[in-house]
Amino acid sequence: MTRVNNDFGHGARNALDHAVAARDSNIMDMVNRAIQHRQVTLAFQPVLLAHDPRTVAFHEGLLRVLDETGRIIPAKEFIGQVENTEQGRMLDCIALEKGLAELAHYPSLRLAINMSARSIGYKKWGRTLQRGLQQDPTVAERLILEITETSAMTVPELVVTFMNDLQSKGITFAMDDFGAGYTALRHFKDFSFDILKIDGDFSRGIENDPDNQVLVGAIVKIAEQFDMYTVAERVETLAEAQTLAALGVDCLQGYLYAAPTVTPAWRPDAQRQKA
Repeated sequence: MTRVNNDFGHGARNALDHAVAARDSNIMDMVNRAIQHRQVTLAFQPVLLAHDPRTVAFHEGLLRVLDETGRIIPAKEFIGQVENTEQGRMLDCIALEKGLAELAHYPSLRLAINMSARSIGYKKWGRTLQRGLQQDPTVAERLILEITETSAMTVPELVVTFMNDLQSKGITFAMDDFGAGYTALRHFKDFSFDILKIDGDFSRGIENDPDNQVLVGAIVKIAEQFDMYTVAERVETLAEAQTLAALGVDCLQGYLYAAPTVTPAWRPDAQRQKA
């Protein structure tokens, strides 16, 4: 009986491994096609002031790819499989290129673009940034680069040097998904992030979660000590928003206010659609 169970267990694991491998292969094929045919775009979501949600602090440009049917696929569906690969670096380049173009076309826009710490030192990414800054001197002060906590901690010393160099040019940095990973406090003291984006898991049902209220309150205090603004991610209800604002969070982002859109309101095509 034990042998049968073991054989069954091995068979189940093999089937699962095969399914995972097939899924990852399909994802890589989709991403490769999207890169090859430039079927990569940004979806824009506003980040609003907590004390006045009618006021937009900045927008985030979220990476999207189109599959072979034209469906828009969010980054969460593929980023885990590509982040450590050459395709991940290429997607970072495309996202930056599109974000810089948006900033150049719309001088009142302030925009956050995501990047992996693994793209630091990637020559094409650096050339893309340099070209964008040379073409429009105002872009730097309106560009925010978001690096996830987990990504930043892979090469903390490199991130510190990279940030110091670009902050001297006026670029702002945000640590994304704070609380989802692990930040050694000795490195946190060396980082000079301007914005701390609190992982969305803390926002969910926070009005009824005393533990998360204490944790978010502590994060706000840490951010204040290091002169960082705080953004709560994935805010979906008014109760969550009110609780986060009462805890001292500076800005809110989530579906309560707006879903990411590939046709933002500042573009003429969006204005025509409203007319």
